[in-house]
Amino acid sequence: MSYTVKQDGKFKFIEEGEGDPIIMLHGLFGAMSNFSGVIAHFSKTHKVIVPLLPLFELDLLHTTVGGLEKFFHKFIIHRGYQHIHLMGNSLGGHVALVHVIKNTDRIKSLILTGSSGLFENGMGDTYPKRGDYDYIRKKTEMTFYDPNTATKELVDEVYQIVNERMKVIKVISLARSAIKNNLSDELKNIHLPTLLIWGNNDCITPPFVGREFNRLIPQSELHFIDHCGHAPMMEVPSEFNIILEQFLRKLTHPAANS
Repeated sequence: MSYTVKQDGKFKFIEEGEGDPIIMLHGLFGAMSNFSGVIAHFSKTHKVIVPLLPLFELDLLHTTVGGLEKFFHKFIIHRGYQHIHLMGNSLGGHVALVHVIKNTDRIKSLILTGSSGLFENGMGDTYPKRGDYDYIRKKTEMTFYDPNTATKELVDEVYQIVNERMKVIKVISLARSAIKNNLSDELKNIHLPTLLIWGNNDCITPPFVGREFNRLIPQSELHFIDHCGHAPMMEVPSEFNIILEQFLRKLTHPAANS
């Protein structure tokens, strides 16, 4: 299912449904379409927002996790969102973490899936020669437990990115920023209800990363999904949605779940 991309000033985003907002942040090689299964489900009960992060639009100095967080902060202020359930996958989770460590006044809960911020295996230590489509296909397939989830359209998107010199430079800048910006000492300061959804077969942010987030974030709960890789909301959206729905229901009706 495709959704209309809205534009408000410099911000591009999907916004569907009504209710408390769920804002979803995509990863380094991600896109708004990564959340289509989640949007379809939760737009019936919530206002679901997916901003397009400016991975390749910021100047090189600000092409960092911190630069993306500043952009996101400006976005929610500009749009006036309140009582936000903030969700991030991979680098998007890292941006969400940096935000809630600095600002919690508009955030109601935090949802992380395959988040960086502690440890990750990226595209590798070296980047491929331009034109090495097979390498890119195999690397993209590694994101998922089922390699067929890496559609030709998805592989083509990644291939296009790594064949543009400035985009490659910015990918490297963001990847280095994510590695440098380790949050292990700051996670104890997050006092929001936090949901961690991890693929048991994630080889980019492996299961031990989810367990470490769970240990370090005080009010967190961790759920693993079998036969699932780095992007559960893409690979197994039905299971992902059930876990997220139960979490949100507990926040809305805490007495019924005590």
